[in-house]
Amino acid sequence: MIIFETIAVAFAMFSAIPCPQPVWNRENMRYSLCAFPLVGAVCAVCIWIWILVMNLTGSPQLLRAAGLCLIPVLVTGGIHLDGYADTSDALASFAPPERKREILQDSHCGAFAVIRLCGWFIAYFALCGSAEWNTRTIWCMGLGFMLERCLSGFAVAAFPMAKNTGLAHTFAEAADKKRVRLILAAASIILMAAMALVGKIAGGVMVVTAGVILWQYYQVAKKQFGGITGDLAGWFLQRTELGMLAALTAVQMLEGMV
Repeated sequence: MIIFETIAVAFAMFSAIPCPQPVWNRENMRYSLCAFPLVGAVCAVCIWIWILVMNLTGSPQLLRAAGLCLIPVLVTGGIHLDGYADTSDALASFAPPERKREILQDSHCGAFAVIRLCGWFIAYFALCGSAEWNTRTIWCMGLGFMLERCLSGFAVAAFPMAKNTGLAHTFAEAADKKRVRLILAAASIILMAAMALVGKIAGGVMVVTAGVILWQYYQVAKKQFGGITGDLAGWFLQRTELGMLAALTAVQMLEGMV
């Protein structure tokens, strides 16, 4: 029972999928970060189904790209994009860390949040329309959805917190940090190996891209915010998702030129 409650907590927090709503406590939140990658698995399955439907119906490429762009947002309810927008506003302020943390808590959406969100969607949509969605691509992106969530959960359990309040702090405090870090690190290594094996050069470049963005995440969080927050976690996840798709598409284009 506690396993299902743990999964339910992860899906209730990180997805828009209807699921049971258990009362959060230290027992069912202890390993909830380890269930976070399962949301990525759902995104992967939905994308596979969408591509299958598009291929069977011979639908236009633009419609396929629109679905691929929107499916992760529909599955998650846009929770990570909210963090991406708030963090974009905070970073654009060039204010001290204390002021940046205040901007993260502001419920208003600033101009830079709108600009960055529009830029993110245009880039993601264009990449979805440019990539060749063969079996290798589907596997790489599916594994990538899970990998970015493994890395995000690992960061919550391993990186310093910017404040003693908020959802990220709540999950970090409730987690068995040592075991969560170990589980998510092992899962990340397995997913990275699988991506490199299935995707070959493309998968390897995607893995490297995710690693670089994780390092940047740590540096930005520590220097500009004094640690990570839930908004920064969303910012990291959205940047990683876009970065891995860009890396995959770039390799495909280079392979096509050879």
